[in-house]
Amino acid sequence: MVSSKYDPRKDSIDLKGKVVIVTGGNRGIGYATIQHLARAGAKVYMAARSEEKAEEAIESLKKSGIEPGEVAYLKLDLQDPKQVKQAAEEFASKETRLDVLGVYSNFDSTRNRLTPGFPVNNAAVVSAPFELVEGISSIILVNHIGPFVFTQALLPILTSTAKEPNSDVRIINVTSKAHQLLPSNVKFESIEDLKVTYKGKLMPGFMRYCHSKLLNLLFTKSLQKRLDEANSPVPITVIAIHPGGVDTFSHTWPLPWLWKPLVGLAISTPELGAYTSTFAAASKKVGEERSKYKAAYLESHPPGHFAKPSKDAQSDKLAEDLWKLTEEYSKSFEIEF
Repeated sequence: MVSSKYDPRKDSIDLKGKVVIVTGGNRGIGYATIQHLARAGAKVYMAARSEEKAEEAIESLKKSGIEPGEVAYLKLDLQDPKQVKQAAEEFASKETRLDVLGVYSNFDSTRNRLTPGFPVNNAAVVSAPFELVEGISSIILVNHIGPFVFTQALLPILTSTAKEPNSDVRIINVTSKAHQLLPSNVKFESIEDLKVTYKGKLMPGFMRYCHSKLLNLLFTKSLQKRLDEANSPVPITVIAIHPGGVDTFSHTWPLPWLWKPLVGLAISTPELGAYTSTFAAASKKVGEERSKYKAAYLESHPPGHFAKPSKDAQSDKLAEDLWKLTEEYSKSFEIEF
């Protein structure tokens, strides 16, 4: 369970007039994060592939007390880099600011869906078969390439917002503590390094998941460095978070009324599991100590506490190699930034 001194209702900044995008927010941690941010006054865009599921989630939010108009749908398919860029352009045609970008999606290929946050004990993630999509591993496409393209395409509006007086712009990438289980022989020297199978390893599907979560951390590191070292430094705080163990699955089991309270003895509900992502997105503490939180890796016990990622996740060389390789791959879609 989450042990917390952070209370989203008391310890968040006033988000009235602020605009937020949350990807993969139609259920689980992303959905709960939207609840917290909308209650704090933000206008939130729920970026998701399925409009039907997103509209159902938005209707559920309204029933929970979120006023109509506070949450809107934005079509986003992280498996399609060109559509990802189009989604960013569509958003920019509707809004003049973006204060928080939160990326919450994980790929579950056996169920053909995006799953928000880290679905603990999700056998589909552990056993997902290897699949090539657009010339690379499908899980890398969804968990890294899609978020990279989306973030880069939104940087102009994020930057213009960040340069307004009294701004507090943040980019939140959801990773996982599981990245620490990855063997330390990772490299990003060619496109082949985005096709790793981990064949012969115990639970290769899970290893591919861990690999994608390492990329989230390296992307966070590189992006913060580039923002800080620009000719005109951009005051945006980029943070990676591990939400902890969250029950996003017991409702799908037989006899959920029996399992849900038992699972709840060990891990958090999505509402509590979203505390760390909400802390990163809206905590007053982050706003008061921005330099301290730049490129930080935060874990969930208690929400928002600093943790040390793996040695590979701290590597400047791996971060730079990954950035260059990702940029090169993006050009194959005629996407440049």
